Amino acid sequence: MKGAASVSETKTGGGEPVDFGATERSLGDLTAEVTGNLSQLVSLQIELAQVELAADVRRVAKGTGLLVVAALIAHLILILASVTIAFGLVAGGLPEWAAFLIVTGFYTLVAVVLGFFGIRSYKAIQRMPRTRESLARTKAVLRREHAAEL
Repeated sequence: MKGAASVSETKTGGGEPVDFGATERSLGDLTAEVTGNLSQLVSLQIELAQVELAADVRRVAKGTGLLVVAALIAHLILILASVTIAFGLVAGGLPEWAAFLIVTGFYTLVAVVLGFFGIRSYKAIQRMPRTRESLARTKAVLRREHAAEL
């Protein structure tokens, strides 16, 4: 087998393991080498995660900035549309104060309805029930309580 690093060629064509001097190295040396390699692997994985996270943070920041600008522009559009609707009502024969009052009342109603559903959504939050249950079970096990008491 040509090109294999761990197997040498024999006369019969079979492979036998190559001795890299493992018999000359102590168990402590081998353990130290494995520990060093594992430490390097973990360090490289952490470095990779940091690089990927930094790239994702940049994308999130860019996306958030664009969404904020879009929201500001949408807010301006809403204001202009509201004024346009009010003046349309004035053109339809309503007094100016009544037209603007109708538009204001409509947006007040929309805000109240959205606020109601928002508060209801917050009240539906369960505060991680499975995590709390799992932590309670783990705590009980660590205290060596019996399963019947859980």
